[in-house]
Amino acid sequence: MAANVSKSSAQLVVDASGQIVGRLSSNVAKHLLSGQKVVIVNAEKALFSGDKTMIVREFRKQLELGGAVHPKYGPIHPRRPDTILTKTVRGMLPRRKPSGMQAFKRLRVYVGVPDTYASATKTGFDNAKAMKPLPFYVTLGEIASEIGWKSEAN
Repeated sequence: MAANVSKSSAQLVVDASGQIVGRLSSNVAKHLLSGQKVVIVNAEKALFSGDKTMIVREFRKQLELGGAVHPKYGPIHPRRPDTILTKTVRGMLPRRKPSGMQAFKRLRVYVGVPDTYASATKTGFDNAKAMKPLPFYVTLGEIASEIGWKSEAN
């Protein structure tokens, strides 16, 4: 137990700009399971690869899934970029085990850059960077606005 406490004092601030969502999430999950606290900023600038219409169609199809008894009982589908990214990372953690539950509590995801992390050194993952030109990707903010997110900028 004492080894986990010393590891958890380290905090990693990750800038999601130009990073592919799946690869970013898997790298973040590894760091969370190793005991680090991870903060992801600029979640709306993370990238999905593929055709925008196909990706939005898949997200809208997922939104149609509802509860058999009453819609308020779930499933609750995220529409904000930070909650979509949080759910992606959660899917890569063993969240029903104690280690996964503790790891998930060490994750924070933000839209934009909060004032507390404005001066922090932000890192990215080399294997999660977009390799193709940007027109081959869709940002998480664009997808979220297509499925119902009303950003503060609009």
